[in-house]
Amino acid sequence: MKKSFILIALTAGVLNAGAQVKTTVTEFNMAGPFAVQAPVGMDSVDVNGRKFDKKSLMDNLTLSAEPTTVFSGKVLPSLKDSKSVGILSFFVNNRDYVKGSVSVKGPKNYKLYVDGQEAGGEVKLAPEHHTLAIKYLAEPSDTDSVQVTMDMSREVVPTLSKKHPYMVHDLTDGKRVRGISLSADGKYVIVAYQTTARGGKSQWDYELREVKGQRLLQRLNGSKKWMPRSIAYIDEETQGGKRILYKVDPLTGQRTQWAYDIPHESYKISPTEDYLIFTCTEEGPKEDENVYQVLEMDDRQPGWRSRSYLKRYDIKSGLCQRITFGNKGESLFDISQDGKKLLVVSSYSRLEKRPTEVQDVFIIDAQTLKVDTLLQREGFLGGCQFSPDGSQVLFMGNPEAFNRIGCQLPADRTPSMTEYELFLYDIATKQVKALTKDFDPNVDGGLTWSAVDGNIYFYAECRDYVYAYQLNPKTGKIVQLPCKGDYIYRFDMASHATTIAWLSYNTMEPASAYVIDLKSKKQQTFFDGKTALGDAELGTCQDYNFKNSKGDTVYGRLYLPKDFDATKKYPMIVYYYGGCSPVSRYFESPYAPQYWNSLGYVAYIIEPSGATGFGQEWASRHVNTAGHGPAEDIIEGVKQICADHPYINKEKIGCMGASYGGFMTQYLQTQTDIFAAAVSHAGIANHTSYWGQGYWGYNYSEVSMANSYPWSHRQLYVDQSPLFNADKIHTPLLLLHGDADTNVPLVESLQMFTALKLLGREVALVQVKGENHHILEYSKKEKWLATQMAWFQKWLKDDASWWDALYPKKNL
Repeated sequence: MKKSFILIALTAGVLNAGAQVKTTVTEFNMAGPFAVQAPVGMDSVDVNGRKFDKKSLMDNLTLSAEPTTVFSGKVLPSLKDSKSVGILSFFVNNRDYVKGSVSVKGPKNYKLYVDGQEAGGEVKLAPEHHTLAIKYLAEPSDTDSVQVTMDMSREVVPTLSKKHPYMVHDLTDGKRVRGISLSADGKYVIVAYQTTARGGKSQWDYELREVKGQRLLQRLNGSKKWMPRSIAYIDEETQGGKRILYKVDPLTGQRTQWAYDIPHESYKISPTEDYLIFTCTEEGPKEDENVYQVLEMDDRQPGWRSRSYLKRYDIKSGLCQRITFGNKGESLFDISQDGKKLLVVSSYSRLEKRPTEVQDVFIIDAQTLKVDTLLQREGFLGGCQFSPDGSQVLFMGNPEAFNRIGCQLPADRTPSMTEYELFLYDIATKQVKALTKDFDPNVDGGLTWSAVDGNIYFYAECRDYVYAYQLNPKTGKIVQLPCKGDYIYRFDMASHATTIAWLSYNTMEPASAYVIDLKSKKQQTFFDGKTALGDAELGTCQDYNFKNSKGDTVYGRLYLPKDFDATKKYPMIVYYYGGCSPVSRYFESPYAPQYWNSLGYVAYIIEPSGATGFGQEWASRHVNTAGHGPAEDIIEGVKQICADHPYINKEKIGCMGASYGGFMTQYLQTQTDIFAAAVSHAGIANHTSYWGQGYWGYNYSEVSMANSYPWSHRQLYVDQSPLFNADKIHTPLLLLHGDADTNVPLVESLQMFTALKLLGREVALVQVKGENHHILEYSKKEKWLATQMAWFQKWLKDDASWWDALYPKKNL
């Protein structure tokens, strides 16, 4: 079994008894005893020459055996006429790292387990909900006594209850809902689940249910795609190398072959169901792999030279032909409801002017392949789709799209490129109308123009929430839908019904799955996220908003531990946005305040200026500020929340951020001394090196440093880079980085690490091998998360034991 860095680790070291706290365990959950028999001895030794060891009989009983009673006696239960095996178990919930020993006296034959791993008497326990079990073997009518003592570096309280503070494996393990989709008539739904076991092994399950009554019809063997018109889903097989699609009736399970020998590429089904459009890939020219030319910045990215093109597969005849050709690449964005028109976009670079990527937008006749060019070299656009009658096109784009027709800001103010609006383009007149100019939430996704009621549906960031909305394109009226949840995503609308399915998080709950009929307003829960919490218990979350010195309301959230006591002093961890999106109410973020609460911290989530979802003006404060304004908001917020809440220990405040938030962490330490510890994951230390080296460095600089360059705006790229102010940093700083990060390259952390080492400051650098911008591999993520909290325990709780256990001191 692979050892976990979060779970128990064994040690052969000698413990300092001076600071130890002894606890005698007097009650246990009891499983058994169960009768066991020694095997018939056909020979005196086995194939390896070993004699039978009766202790191996204990292996007959797994640790998963459910307890049936509580044992509090001093003599271990045994059976009168048989050898027997039993298990005594209890739990420990520790919010700090502890080490020590577990002594078991009395039983002649026993094994000690901690979290499923056999252990010696000496243990190290990282903060977690731990299970300790003693498996014993008794002879017939045995009267062995039992005494269990824990001698630990801190007091630990044994308990028989599975209830426990929300810990790191409550974040990573268990069953979660991951997807939901509706049939064309909205009467059937497919729900996808992922179940992750301790250690990282995952299993995916797919359920097909009736919407009315939620009757389970079938457990599917994988993810399925619904037909756009008929009431069927697609099942796929490969036979002899040929890809075959089958239509399956969701009620009867009847299976009919529908498409044979189709390309092994992604496809979209025509609303008329008589053809498929495939998006295929054509590889570009190769270079000498040892000495090669880079054509432009994005040429460093694998696959950049490849181009996409479209093929049309006719269902009736089986004819499959290429329908686009060129060197820029084409993508299919939509097919008209009558199946006659294709909405095709070609995106390509234009490096000499912002934006450096532009689009040509075409309508192609699906039968004749006649092309109508709608837009050429248009910038600042996102997705697009036809209106139900095919006479208009709905575009997503940022406020600079279509000559700033959707922009609220004055001409000399650059809006954020990550703030999205909706635009209506009339094909006949070529006139454009801004639909959401005065709508402050940031259009985020789920965009659907219903052919049933003619309304447009989408979800959008509304401050730190994500809600669902309905937009009437004729009147321009936008209303929030009565969809449950604080953070909506995986939004799917039936193509021929006013039924919507979605997933959403509540602030203090994992994701739930819902379906609503907009006509009846009936809303059903298909998966309740609260069940995913299991036995974990949470603290509380409350809004904390304040007025900054500019007169703005700065929003935020304050998280308190479950056993919060206002008469005590608590260390605090502060977290803020990365990229440009607000810190949402996404419950399963690895930066989890509900987990920090369980380790004894108060958590403050602040939404400083520059975040999307608060309106165009607020988002524009991210542009050409290089962090200055947002940093002022954070510093003011921390000081104000401490003044308003005397239980926060203002001498023990830590801060943490990732990506742009990692930059912000470093930058803050050059601006203030209010933090006692800081953690920067994948943070930008030097704006100039990131601009030129990160895969998307120059693209992101189009957002954050619009029309500003290292040679023209030294004050942004140099003067406000943390690296060039490293001598001002005195806060202990942990730099975390995946060593395969192509977004923010490792060199950003290396530069800051080098500077602070030469300056003699408290700094640590931890690299995660093979991980990119996000740390995803289970065991690496475990240690990465532990590293963050061990750093805070060292500096905010004055206890380096966890850090020293993870990274023992070297005599170098």
